[in-house]
Amino acid sequence: MADRAAGALSLPDDWPAHADVSLTLNRMGSFDWDLSSGLMHVDAAGLDVFDVRPDEYDGHPESLAPRVPPDEAVRLDAIVAQALKNGSDHYGAYFRVRCRDGSLRWTHTQGRVRRDETGRPRRIIGIVRDATQELADATARHEVNIERSRQTSVVESTTAALAHARTVQDVIDVLKDSHGLEHFGATSLVMGLLESGRIHLVAEGPEESFVPGTRWTRVDDQYPMSEVVRTLAPRFIESKQDFADSYPRLWPHISHLDIHSAAYLPLIAQARPIGALGLLYRDKNGFSADERNLLVALGSSIAQSLARAVLYEQEHDLAEGLQQAMLPRRIPEVPGTQIAVRYRSARLGRDIGGDWYDVIALPGGRVGAVIGDVQGHDTHAAAVMGQLRIVLRAYAAEGHTPATVMARASVFLHELDTDRFATCTYAEVDLSTGVVQLVRAGHVDPLVRDNDGSTWRLPVAGGLPLGLSAEFGRLEYPVATVELDPGQILLLYTDGLIEQPGADLDDGMQMLTALVRRGPRDLQLLADRLCEVVDERGGDDDVAILLLRRQGAFATQQGGRLQQHVAQSDPEALRSARHMVRAAVRAWGAAERADEIELAADEMITNALMHTDGGAIVTVRVLSGQERRLRVEVEDRSSALPRRREAGESGVSGRGLMLVDRLAEAWGVESRGSGKCVWCEFIIPDRPTV
Repeated sequence: MADRAAGALSLPDDWPAHADVSLTLNRMGSFDWDLSSGLMHVDAAGLDVFDVRPDEYDGHPESLAPRVPPDEAVRLDAIVAQALKNGSDHYGAYFRVRCRDGSLRWTHTQGRVRRDETGRPRRIIGIVRDATQELADATARHEVNIERSRQTSVVESTTAALAHARTVQDVIDVLKDSHGLEHFGATSLVMGLLESGRIHLVAEGPEESFVPGTRWTRVDDQYPMSEVVRTLAPRFIESKQDFADSYPRLWPHISHLDIHSAAYLPLIAQARPIGALGLLYRDKNGFSADERNLLVALGSSIAQSLARAVLYEQEHDLAEGLQQAMLPRRIPEVPGTQIAVRYRSARLGRDIGGDWYDVIALPGGRVGAVIGDVQGHDTHAAAVMGQLRIVLRAYAAEGHTPATVMARASVFLHELDTDRFATCTYAEVDLSTGVVQLVRAGHVDPLVRDNDGSTWRLPVAGGLPLGLSAEFGRLEYPVATVELDPGQILLLYTDGLIEQPGADLDDGMQMLTALVRRGPRDLQLLADRLCEVVDERGGDDDVAILLLRRQGAFATQQGGRLQQHVAQSDPEALRSARHMVRAAVRAWGAAERADEIELAADEMITNALMHTDGGAIVTVRVLSGQERRLRVEVEDRSSALPRRREAGESGVSGRGLMLVDRLAEAWGVESRGSGKCVWCEFIIPDRPTV
């Protein structure tokens, strides 16, 4: 035997090798290929694998070539050649055989290489078998694994998307937009939430599957969603007949949808039902165990997301209701002006802000405009905002100057049982003169838009935020005085309007300025446009907006009234007071006496600042009567009454009241509480009748 294994050039004595009976029983053929002679013996079972009759085979491999496609032959020859060249003692390969009817059959071969003592290959003995069923089974298992993996991935991806859903509508959008239903093969969905013992249908589609009378259903109704809520168990409908037999009331209404099966899942959160989900299928009969498990897992994930969404919406409704109750119910109609206000909440749940606006109608043709923002985003911020709004309104209605209104509001907030502070801007507008007195407490600067659309930032010197100024004893708020011409718009807003991710406030201010410049001329449309930008941009802060447009020349029957506090050692406040007097004189038709009135007012203010402590309050108003008069009042905290003195030829003081006496038709001094008021009056022309 050893001599024969040495491999003479003639055919081996044991050639051809005889196949084991077990090979035949397993539908395997064998071959024995003598490499020296080139002859290859293939038994009957092997020829059957190649779909070749014994009389068609001449003992040479080439006679099998018609059954092996060229590309398969090249690949098979390469595998055998590689095994012979690299010293391998075996090889294996799958290849396709073309049968007589033209179909392709998968075949598998394994060969054992026999070599002589020099390592030269002499003989290959092997098997060949039909691998069609084997590969079909493997492919089926692979496809099942792929499908299972895909469905698991769909559940995981859907669960991940649901984690970001914050409202019920967000959950519905995830189910419709994530294509998860398509991956599961579902045609349509229906979803209902349990509300007050009834099931409210909140979602359907994407195809129209609503059945009249099922928008609200009872738990004991004979509908599949009612059943799964009642039993807390999923209901898998396997066929059309199953659907028709189980739910005769529902089936006639949906039979036109060509639904073959359905899966109804109870949505359970914290051990109680909150609703039900129905998935409707076409061209599907029955559900495998894996599909059922995956759908139940999907239902559990959806239920948890819905529970969170419902809680968020309930909290948001509560918080938003509280905040809306704190904001003004209506904006007063103030003659001489157009006003538009807006509020946009950019957060959900309890995360609402303390932004607010207010409009206060004041005597004498004046109006107060307030915009503010309490620190924080919660119900406490909204509660503080409500109290602060009421306090500011009360102080303004009492007739205090804008600076005093702001200072007292700061003290109130400081004494309130809270650690919050607030930024705020208060503008008091005299509609007859156009004079605007602005006080800013840590808030963003307002904007002004002219009639031609040009828009600019209005720099306003400000103080500390409300609460902090009282904490640090810095209650002196500077007052800026500007004029608002007829048709011009004053824009007050909170910082949420100019905050943008990745940008500073200056960039946001430039964006807002450009937006207002290009915005509609109509005040309400402009406010809507600003809100649209907020909605498009999103963000995590609330936004309050107040737009005030001064209309044409306006005069009240009682005349106008302007007031400003002038602190000692505050040249800016003194300039603002002079500006206020000058604007009032021009607006009230007293331009011919402007120099006299301004000089008298300046002397009275200077006298109060030089000879008293604590600053002065300057008031300018029109008195109606037989003669129309403009009255200037300067109030201080000193009870010592002034007296007129002769200055002498070289005197540098003592001329103030003498000038007032010479210039004004009347002047006087009145005691007021712990201080006094020095006043003077000038006769001014009546307004022309229209």
